[in-house]
Amino acid sequence: MDTTPADPRRRVVLGLLAFGLLGATACSTPRTDPPPEPSEEPQATAEPVTVRITPEDGASDVRPDLPVVVEAEGGTLTEVQVVTAGLEGTGADEMTGSLNEDETEWTSDWTLVPGADITVTATAETDDGERTEVTHAFSTLAATPGQRLELQSNFPISGQTVGVGMPVIIDFDLPVQNKARVESAMEVLSDEPVRGAWNWFGDRTAVFRPEEYWQPNQNVSVNLRLAGVQASEGVYGIENHRLDFTVGRSQISTIDSDTKRMTVERDGEQVQDFPTSIGKADVERYTTTSGVHLTMEKYEDLVMDSSTVGVPVDDPEGYELEVQYAVRFSDSGEFTHAAPWNDRLGEANLSHGCPNLATDDARWFYENSYMGDPLVVTGTDRELEVDNGWGYWQRSWEDWLAQSGTGVADDTGEPGTPGSPHGESD
Repeated sequence: MDTTPADPRRRVVLGLLAFGLLGATACSTPRTDPPPEPSEEPQATAEPVTVRITPEDGASDVRPDLPVVVEAEGGTLTEVQVVTAGLEGTGADEMTGSLNEDETEWTSDWTLVPGADITVTATAETDDGERTEVTHAFSTLAATPGQRLELQSNFPISGQTVGVGMPVIIDFDLPVQNKARVESAMEVLSDEPVRGAWNWFGDRTAVFRPEEYWQPNQNVSVNLRLAGVQASEGVYGIENHRLDFTVGRSQISTIDSDTKRMTVERDGEQVQDFPTSIGKADVERYTTTSGVHLTMEKYEDLVMDSSTVGVPVDDPEGYELEVQYAVRFSDSGEFTHAAPWNDRLGEANLSHGCPNLATDDARWFYENSYMGDPLVVTGTDRELEVDNGWGYWQRSWEDWLAQSGTGVADDTGEPGTPGSPHGESD
């Protein structure tokens, strides 16, 4: 690192010349004392600030999950810029960092793009305003084919409007072992701040859920800063992603097995009350699950086949029929749908597990449902499993937080995440 100080500044102090005039007599000779020698007091030269950047200049095959660290000695850091070649101006190379309290050390918040040329420029100043600028250039280790973590799917998708119960669901193409690091690379921000956390369902699916339902009518952003994260030994994320979705009005529906009614509340006020007929419950698979479900997907026309729940179509209990206005709320074959053949709506539970509705009622629910609307079923003796569909609200907040990789709640009103995506140095 070369630093070139500005010309040293000196303060010159001039001695005052004092002339004393003595009285002259006829027998004396006028005398003038010699003036004192001018004096010059040099001020100590101000030392320039020393700036150190890690990784070192010219380094190659730098692990992308290691942080960029900039330190200043003899001054404070005023600016740090990290640029990834080829991504300038795209927003994909934006790198924020955190300063320590005395502004002498900066650490990058996120990991680096694998197989990239990186330039770090840091500026620091002394108390007297003397600036030093240092630049390091280095390259990062490329991700190995077959060991590149990529996003396989996500719910919701950008631009979608969802219900207040909607989680963020991220599916990866490879198993993740360093779950806390990957969680810490996924930043969730919302207009109305909430506490939330990630949980894992297997090694490939991460789910973010707030402590309570989202506030309605707001925007949520998810920054998946996965490039450079070491998800497992030698496996690195290769690309960043961003999701932007909207939480719409609050709609919460309740189905009561005992009253055989389905009520719908919109923004706290009841707007519908439908007669229904749910699972006849003579065996478990024909028992509607109780608990907090979420609406998942919907079909105007759907062929329902008993073989999908383990009952052959040619079995005496088997069936294959086309239904209208079907809204899924679990992975065990449960849909609300029109059942014009059922003449006991509101009177008896006769279905194979699906809440049957009159055609007009089923159409209204189909047309007015967002993905992620809560649908609560009460009164049956079959509890919804947390991993049956999107049964994530079945897990208490205490257990949800305890099973997070970081174990710390994330405040969606503040940038950043509770943990660090960086790995440890070898």
